[in-house]
Amino acid sequence: MGLFERFLTLWVALAILAGIGIGLVSPGTVEVLAGWQVASVNLVVAVLIWAMIYPMMVGVDFAAIRHVGDKPKGLIITVIVNWLIKPFTMAALAVLFFEVVYADMIPHDDAQQYVAGLILLGAAPCTAMVFVWSQLTKGDPAYTLVQVSVNDLIMIVAFAPIVALLLGVTDIAVPWETLLLSVVLYVVIPLVAGWLTRRAILQRAAGDVERVDAFTARLKPWSILGLLVTVVLLFAFQAGTIVSQPVLIVLIAIPIIIQSYAIFAVAYGAAWAWKVPHKIAAPCALIGTSNFFELAVAVAIGLFGLTSGAALATVVGVLVEVPVMLSLVALANRTRGRFGV
Repeated sequence: MGLFERFLTLWVALAILAGIGIGLVSPGTVEVLAGWQVASVNLVVAVLIWAMIYPMMVGVDFAAIRHVGDKPKGLIITVIVNWLIKPFTMAALAVLFFEVVYADMIPHDDAQQYVAGLILLGAAPCTAMVFVWSQLTKGDPAYTLVQVSVNDLIMIVAFAPIVALLLGVTDIAVPWETLLLSVVLYVVIPLVAGWLTRRAILQRAAGDVERVDAFTARLKPWSILGLLVTVVLLFAFQAGTIVSQPVLIVLIAIPIIIQSYAIFAVAYGAAWAWKVPHKIAAPCALIGTSNFFELAVAVAIGLFGLTSGAALATVVGVLVEVPVMLSLVALANRTRGRFGV
């Protein structure tokens, strides 16, 4: 692993502190950057996500995608965990903590808002960041792409009904434009750019795949840098909220952390028991553990307002996301030898 990867936890911690500092010192600048958005998708964050996943898209071999159907186990685990388990366990944990454990600490109406925010997080499995986690665990980029693509298709039809069921709301307004634009920005455009780049390299190198690997290796530090700058921006956007309510942040984070490790254990354990190769098993488990926080935040704001408890809960999901995922990436890498190749 290179310098960036070896000390990624440190860089992320510094990025979080830098983001909070920038948000407090220069709120005007942050407000301007936050306003650069279309359909609730921040364009600055979109560019940074391109920087994160473009190198991985260059590594996608479309010839290999044709054979993904020969290995359906990873897809089956992904679909079952993401859509039949994760939303409901997140809702159960949210109710347990905010209506039972925290019952004497948080007013009922506020608790209901936090429950709603956690439900939105649980119903929105990862779309973009999983490419970074896949790369760090040496996952199969072609298979990861297929897993994410299937996930996105299911999300389009299943997100609203699941959220409506769990919230008990029948007229929930899902920002379809946000969802579809996010998929285009975070998956389609980088994929096309990666395919064109890979094709050009192979044509110039007479089909030498090692030239592609060398090209992506040179880009890897920029991919990690894109992740760090994204973290800076997200925390800058929410710095005031995070600093003004530190105890509440911890209370919200606890069920999210429990959910994350539990879901990873279920998916990763199922992959191990089913003898799924590690390069498929690791991304398979990480997709369900990570969240499509852009969508969750946008829906929370649209349904309950910018300053609502639901919106705050989704922001805490972003706070928890990177440290938890890095710990799970480390665990996946340490246990690689227990899986097939």
